[in-house]
Amino acid sequence: MIRTIIMLSLLCVSAANAKTLIHAGNLITAEDKDVLKQQTIVIDEGRIVAIQAGYQSGDASDTVIDLRDSTVMPGFMDMHVHLSMQHGGPATYLQRFTQNEADYALAAAKYAETTLLSGFTTVRNLGDGYNETVALRNAINSGRFIGPRIYTSAKSIATTGGHADPTNGFNATLSGDPGPKDGVINGPDEARKAVRQRYKDGADLIKITATGGVLSVAKNGQNPQFMVDELEAIVATAKDYEMTVAVHAHGTEGMQRAIRAGVDSIEHGTYMTEETIALMKEYGTYYVPTILAGKFVAEKSAIDGYFPALVRPKAAAIGPLIQDTFARAQAAGVKIAFGTDSGVSAHGDNGKEFGYMVEAGMAPIDAIISATKNAADLLNVSDELGTVSVGKKADIVAVEGDPLSDISLLENVQFVMKDGQVFKQ
Repeated sequence: MIRTIIMLSLLCVSAANAKTLIHAGNLITAEDKDVLKQQTIVIDEGRIVAIQAGYQSGDASDTVIDLRDSTVMPGFMDMHVHLSMQHGGPATYLQRFTQNEADYALAAAKYAETTLLSGFTTVRNLGDGYNETVALRNAINSGRFIGPRIYTSAKSIATTGGHADPTNGFNATLSGDPGPKDGVINGPDEARKAVRQRYKDGADLIKITATGGVLSVAKNGQNPQFMVDELEAIVATAKDYEMTVAVHAHGTEGMQRAIRAGVDSIEHGTYMTEETIALMKEYGTYYVPTILAGKFVAEKSAIDGYFPALVRPKAAAIGPLIQDTFARAQAAGVKIAFGTDSGVSAHGDNGKEFGYMVEAGMAPIDAIISATKNAADLLNVSDELGTVSVGKKADIVAVEGDPLSDISLLENVQFVMKDGQVFKQ
């Protein structure tokens, strides 16, 4: 009996010490722009513990994953998604009246799994209806659901009638007077309360809609919608709670007010001027372009009835401009973090953004770095994520072939590992 117990103990120790070895034919660590050849990545308990030249054999108990014909990279990070919805035409605008919190949560769980299997191991979710991605984040972190690592803003913050006012388009009986708890503020006191409410709700960061938007049922898609004192109150309060601030913005004045207030990122940025670009460089503000969403809404605006009458001209005017804005911003040296606005376009199509970025003049390696190292920097998680580096979490993806020669390969990721666990191979 004693010998049996000892043997079982030794087997348990052996299993506990077993490592995973990835044989990478090409390795993009994203620490720099180099591509390493014939490397072995050693993973133990969900973290990278060594990167070694050549194909190492390891111990008999180790698991070896053969990616010698592939390019291996850090897990991709999408800085602008909406996991609990996916635009599907006119019916989308009725869902606010027909869907419950549970419906949104179940949809988010489905789309989260799709996103992970597309190679995106981390996402920044910028806007809920019912804080459903707070619950989903917790469920994924506890292992109950499959999906990417989620950093969520919960409900976005707007002003009355602004882009993220949840009652836009309602009749007077239904619209009521939403306040800070609902993500609608007027004045700096309510702005502070809304940030604190997001903290109470379990949000990781703050998202505000500083200008009009495309898909909201409101006439103007670019007017400024926050006063300076409101923006300053949001940023100051967010910093007290160690939260970053992401800013939906299309119009110039709204962008510039937000940048001067000290926000962390501008999303979309359609009507970005040279002065705005200079401000972003001065303040170190990240730009999250979402070209894919612009392409999607421009295409759908040509279909009669797909968008409401108020939305259609905004989609037709704003959508086609984002790729050109991105081209100017990246050429000028603005910091770029990858983001798609998926949920406007279909979840799982996130990888198409890489192609649009390269089409607009960005080098393929820089596009990959925007979705790895830069995204981690924007999230303030560079110590844990964003590169294939010793000590960091083992979030790793791979494609067959060379994405630096054919960026479209990133639309079909063949291997996905998150926290050392393989989800797709």
